Amino acid sequence: MLFGQTSKRRQQPSAARWGTRGSAAATFAARLTFDDVQRRFGTVHAVRGVSLDIEPGEIVCLLGPSGCGKTTLLRLTAGLERPTGGRILINDREVAGPEIHVPPERRGVGLMFQDFALFPHLTLLENAAFGLKDMAREDARKIAQSALERVGLAKYADEYPHILSGGEQQRVALARAISPRPGVLMMDEPFSGLDMQLRDEMREETLAILKETRATCILVTHSCEEAMRMSNRIALMREGRLLQTGTAEEIYHAPADINAARMFSDINEVPVVVKSSIADTLFGKCSAKGIKNGNAVACIRQRDVQLVPVGKGRAGRVLNTRFLGESALLEIGVDGLEEPLFARIRESRAKQAGSDVGVKVNPEEILVFAAASDDKPGV
Repeated sequence: MLFGQTSKRRQQPSAARWGTRGSAAATFAARLTFDDVQRRFGTVHAVRGVSLDIEPGEIVCLLGPSGCGKTTLLRLTAGLERPTGGRILINDREVAGPEIHVPPERRGVGLMFQDFALFPHLTLLENAAFGLKDMAREDARKIAQSALERVGLAKYADEYPHILSGGEQQRVALARAISPRPGVLMMDEPFSGLDMQLRDEMREETLAILKETRATCILVTHSCEEAMRMSNRIALMREGRLLQTGTAEEIYHAPADINAARMFSDINEVPVVVKSSIADTLFGKCSAKGIKNGNAVACIRQRDVQLVPVGKGRAGRVLNTRFLGESALLEIGVDGLEEPLFARIRESRAKQAGSDVGVKVNPEEILVFAAASDDKPGV
């Protein structure tokens, strides 16, 4: 043991109570730059020409489906993998490139993994101090104790990880990540293994700590909600490429393509024909920017489908109603459409199957994208 003796085993505390907390120590946030970064594994291109500049203190979420290159980019930044092309710079200093590979421990980068990766034979205090090996023992102890205090676990400093709940273990992992005061903190889907209520709590507390430390942060996630709640900016990835970057509002309201639209919304996809950059839909004419003429897809968000009295919109009939708590999902057959529309509305306004309804959609809310023969939902 590094720091004293362990106490008797205690009863597992509630993960919902963080206890008395101090403040996380501020760090010197670093600028992180990706310059045409590439990573190949044989014939597989995991990362393809990613260029991105992250400001000091900015929280950026790498968002995308499994296998899109998010975690590979994180591992390249940490020094756990080497790029096969391009450069990575921290504060304009090249740490990874064709001829340069700065060791992970010299990059000033903190890591927090999905599985927490705590050392079972070390106490919580020893785990929190693990990245402080170059520091005097007493100084390391004080910093680690302070980090545990910030996450509400200081009084259990001499306990071992196996008696903790999943949420508590994650808090220890967070304490360990912030103890060295890294200029860049990287988190690989840190909330995916938690239940919904605990996940929400951990997101809010982690965000508060990130703001206190002011560290530059990359958060890897496949959850759109998490990306929107946690980030200053989102970097949307697909098949190893950077598809789009922007704030949550920018990407939600102006997705780069139909795949980005699918990630951020539950949508109905209706085939339409575009003439002179205008799509004529059942609900009115709408803009089709970037498309002059040809086949296209009109994307209608489920939340934008409105129910109105019969005769005041397109004639429709409710085919199925699914109760979702505060909302309901209605499947509606609409006159003039081959496929039904799905509408997500307040539960109190839901109609039973068989009900005749009017259906309206504001044309200004419709997104139009060019049709592609190989385009499939979820691609």
